[in-house]
Amino acid sequence: MHFQASLDKTAIVLTVLVTVLFATIIGGQYALISDAGRALPIYTTVGCLAAYGLAFAFRPAGYVVTADEVIISRPLVDVHIRRADIKRVVALPSRDIGGAIRLFGAGGFFGYYGKYANTLLGAMTWYATRRDTPVLLETTAGKKLILSPNAPAEFVGALGA
Repeated sequence: MHFQASLDKTAIVLTVLVTVLFATIIGGQYALISDAGRALPIYTTVGCLAAYGLAFAFRPAGYVVTADEVIISRPLVDVHIRRADIKRVVALPSRDIGGAIRLFGAGGFFGYYGKYANTLLGAMTWYATRRDTPVLLETTAGKKLILSPNAPAEFVGALGA
């Protein structure tokens, strides 16, 4: 079964703002710097495009539940979690992930993904696109993953079956 993962309003706004910012930086530097031989605009352009491309490539695009695994679909490399390795899956109230701090990753630019932590759940890896539909997936190895399917109850039900 495929489960969609759409961006929440905060992630949409942040993604649009960063896109406009990067476009303004790239376009503005070429408009303001007349000497085409300068290397700074090239480095800045490459840096902005690399950051944008990496953020897009590693964003969660959806979730697939099969008989054997859960697949976190991403444009570059999917994440595969064997169902046999899943100890618990539960839809959480959004307050349970509140106060989480981002240790490494994205905090709204194309979603929320990477390493996070809070006092309630401890260290977690997020593959989320919204903060109002969190699903906690715990593995037998003790890893905690936060996913955010648009239909969390159906997602949890599909894993329970």
